Amino acid sequence: MTRKIFGIGFQKTGTSSLNRALALLGYNAAGGIRINHPKGIYIEPPLTKEKILPVALARAREADAFSDNPWPLLIREMDVEFPGSKFVLTYRDPDRWLHSIVRHFGDTSSDVMQWIYGVPFPKGNEARCLHVYAAHNDAVRAYFAGRPSDLLEIDFETGDGWLELCAFLDRPVPAARFPHDNTGDERERKRSGIWRRMKARVRNAFAA
Repeated sequence: MTRKIFGIGFQKTGTSSLNRALALLGYNAAGGIRINHPKGIYIEPPLTKEKILPVALARAREADAFSDNPWPLLIREMDVEFPGSKFVLTYRDPDRWLHSIVRHFGDTSSDVMQWIYGVPFPKGNEARCLHVYAAHNDAVRAYFAGRPSDLLEIDFETGDGWLELCAFLDRPVPAARFPHDNTGDERERKRSGIWRRMKARVRNAFAA
């Protein structure tokens, strides 16, 4: 059986960067599963591990590497189903992480957010989100205690990157720069560009 790589850090900890890095290393990297999202699959809420697990197992059999949701909440199941797998805990400073998820999700309700954090959105629920974030990271470290070869903890904001990841996966360091995908600044630039194009189309329509 091909060894699987599971990114088990919470969203906004560099999961998109990890997925891109794994793809550059030659893995069939599938990222996360969009659940109850316009571009994803629908599962009747409330979401539970029992409802999500069959979908996750089917996806896990199709690719080599995964990150983002729902993988952080399915660690034990993936560890049992795919023995010998490697797990990567992406993390960042808690306050910076909290700022990022509030900036990204605000007060927009999400079934996945409700499942993970017990609240529908982070804005106004910051203390709850921080508690769950810290508890998750502690639980991961406790679960892999005594198994250092199976878990890599990595913080891309402090300079971790190819050297740590490639040593963990026993892969040569590529010549390409380490990717930093889906950052807040990157999303703002994209939104700004889309808005400028929309305004230009409106102006052109009225000028025609």
